[in-house]
Amino acid sequence: MDIYSSKLSYPLDIGVGAYLLILAVLSISGNLLVLIMAVKRASHMKPAELLSVSLAITDLGAAVSMYPLAAASAWNHHWIGGDVTCRYYAFMGFFFGVASLATLTVMAVIRFIVSTNLQSPKERVSKRNVKLLVVGTWLYALLWATFPFAGWGKYGPEPFGLSCTLAWADMRNVPHGVSFVVSMFSMNLAIPAIIIISCYAGIVLRLRMTFKSVKNCNHIPNTLKMQRRLILIAFIISMGFLGSWTPYGLVSMWSVYQDSASIPPLVSMLPCLFAKTSTVYNPLIYYAFSKTFKAQVRQMCCLCGRPTACHPTKGDKVTNTIYTVRELRKPSEPQPQPRLEPSMEEQVEERLPLEYK
Repeated sequence: MDIYSSKLSYPLDIGVGAYLLILAVLSISGNLLVLIMAVKRASHMKPAELLSVSLAITDLGAAVSMYPLAAASAWNHHWIGGDVTCRYYAFMGFFFGVASLATLTVMAVIRFIVSTNLQSPKERVSKRNVKLLVVGTWLYALLWATFPFAGWGKYGPEPFGLSCTLAWADMRNVPHGVSFVVSMFSMNLAIPAIIIISCYAGIVLRLRMTFKSVKNCNHIPNTLKMQRRLILIAFIISMGFLGSWTPYGLVSMWSVYQDSASIPPLVSMLPCLFAKTSTVYNPLIYYAFSKTFKAQVRQMCCLCGRPTACHPTKGDKVTNTIYTVRELRKPSEPQPQPRLEPSMEEQVEERLPLEYK
């Protein structure tokens, strides 16, 4: 039996290929936009923004290195390239997946540290330390992704034949395969999930106590409001990633300890496709919650020949001089004098699109 032959019907394979192509386009365009914004304001980048840049790179890397090959294989009704491309694809998926989750874990811990004094404008984590943490997450992911090549674990095709990952069904027959599965799930799913959930639970409690300490609820400091908004964005991104990968993790664990043949190919495919949506969420969350990111999207659309997208909607006031989409004024209108010192709310808002996805 050909392990790289699709176990699905031809029409379904065509649909899967189209789905993966759409995900690739959305992920590449959205995360490229995030990175373009980061490059434009590289000299003004705050420490925590480096984590969001790292997260965008992992999402972009997965979309570029994996989705086109998977889409082409689906349309071919057979995995393209055999063992070599299968191991390559599985390595990339494992590497970028672990890097993303490790980055989200570090992001939650840093956000918790920052929450210890929400009303202080001082950076509590230095840029140098964040750079070291970013490098550490990538090295950590690289270490885990190379373990199967060293004999601890194994890469192989998915049961439905059109994707490659860790060979879950073969782990019981591989030396130390079960220990690899237990260690991998503990270190790269269970423990990070516990840390992320615990950090955001602690942040919610701190926020609640801080808001209670404010006597007049109508005069809550702008920094608190913005921090609450940033925390909400980070929490949604983390829960989106965990939610998209948890079904795949459960099916994979079932394949390890039970007969993988008991899972129909279609059932094993759906969690795999759902997990791939994790690379698309973050720019969409930016767009939903950040006025600055919306303005940047409109500006990019304007450059692409859609002038109607250049006019900001009511209430989309953007103060960042790099990303501002200015309103057109009549020649007779006096130009306002630029302010040398932006307000605290504006300073936080201009960091919003990147600081926490």
